[in-house]
Amino acid sequence: MNAIIFSAVLGVLLMFSGILFSKKSAITATAVVSLLALLLVNIAESYGWFTINVDTKNLLSFGRFGLFFNSILISATLIFVLLSGKEIENTGVNTAEYYALIMFVLCGISILTAFNGLLMLFLGIEIMSIPLYILTGADKRNLKSNEAALKYFLMGAFSTGIMLMGIALIYGATGSFDLVSGTNKPGSAGLEIPSFLKSAGYILLFAAMCFKVSAAPFHFWTPDVYDGAPSVFTSFMATIVKAAGFFAFIHLFESNAALLGPSWKILVSFVTVATLVAGNITAVFQRSIKRMLAYSSIAQAGFMLLALFANNDLAREGIILYAVAYCMATIGFFAVLIKVKDYTFEGFNGLAKKDPLLAFSATIFLLSLAGIPLTAGFFAKYYMLASVIKSGGALWLVITAVLFAAISVYYYFKVIQAMYFKEGSPEVAAGSAMYRNLLVLLAGLVVLVGVLPSIVLNWFYF
Repeated sequence: MNAIIFSAVLGVLLMFSGILFSKKSAITATAVVSLLALLLVNIAESYGWFTINVDTKNLLSFGRFGLFFNSILISATLIFVLLSGKEIENTGVNTAEYYALIMFVLCGISILTAFNGLLMLFLGIEIMSIPLYILTGADKRNLKSNEAALKYFLMGAFSTGIMLMGIALIYGATGSFDLVSGTNKPGSAGLEIPSFLKSAGYILLFAAMCFKVSAAPFHFWTPDVYDGAPSVFTSFMATIVKAAGFFAFIHLFESNAALLGPSWKILVSFVTVATLVAGNITAVFQRSIKRMLAYSSIAQAGFMLLALFANNDLAREGIILYAVAYCMATIGFFAVLIKVKDYTFEGFNGLAKKDPLLAFSATIFLLSLAGIPLTAGFFAKYYMLASVIKSGGALWLVITAVLFAAISVYYYFKVIQAMYFKEGSPEVAAGSAMYRNLLVLLAGLVVLVGVLPSIVLNWFYF
């Protein structure tokens, strides 16, 4: 509850910081302090040091897993602002409002990590999504940004309608918004026999959540929106928001998957393979690195869907590691990408000679996204695959995921090849000393988590 209340209050305060401070750098500093305060109060609630007690009538449930995941996403947002604060300031004149919207997104995320019913799921999704529509169209002078915002809004509204229809069908079948309702007759194995309405409702919810996390075949909006949005906000949407959507996805179905019978595994495996195919194969043919990263995020969503398929303790640990690895690597690489004027592969030709530190950091982030050993992405993918093996009976899905992980190496290494093995003189914006130090520190963290993943998981258990 701490994070929900504080993020909402701090969001309102950040809106008025534009009146109090004339310098944009002062607004960014205020946002950094606000995020630090938000992280501290969330950690305090995790360990029971300080909690604002509010009777939510069991609509929200603040467990250790949700609070820890919340801390990860707030920390990722703090890293994002520290690295990309200057780009947020340069996006437009409404810097204070941008930070306020980011804080409201975190308020929605805090609800999604604690929802205990379909009503709060809907509210969390909407509180998270509505500010994103505005951030996507933040660059009003850019027609692509305006188009992306409109497309994102229309697709988001469409998926929300599907979600509401699913919730209505479930309520009609059970008379409750609870995640698990025992109003239907029990089966021979002691499991609830779902009615047609309830099954249809959960299928619609599944489709709506696939929209939110850009899983195939509901991924078509992702490349255009990510490509059209200001790059700094694409970084935020592709990492923190996507990870929060997956947490909600897994939490929604971890207690209801068994009620849908054998068809559940078939459905999830079909969507997982379709997402891996659509993301990886299409990314291979992209000429824009930003658009390649959009399709790459779809491919990464395919890997994260393995946690939904497995639905066990290893999958919970895996989604934590994946959120950490994916957020660090993608935020880091976008921080490099923003500094390069040309987003094509040719625009990265010779970057290693022009700016060795940027090229080295970008290489570490790309290796992590590809899942190469000694980077955080390797153990993230390993845990996903191990969780599926532990669940039993789906070795073919593991083999498929490994094959597409190998394909992903090709388009990530194309960028590394351009930086180190091709001649060119890319236009690169100068970064401050603080920016460069943070970039190296983040690259070091990616390697550290890749060598000792227990330093992340130990925080979950102790």
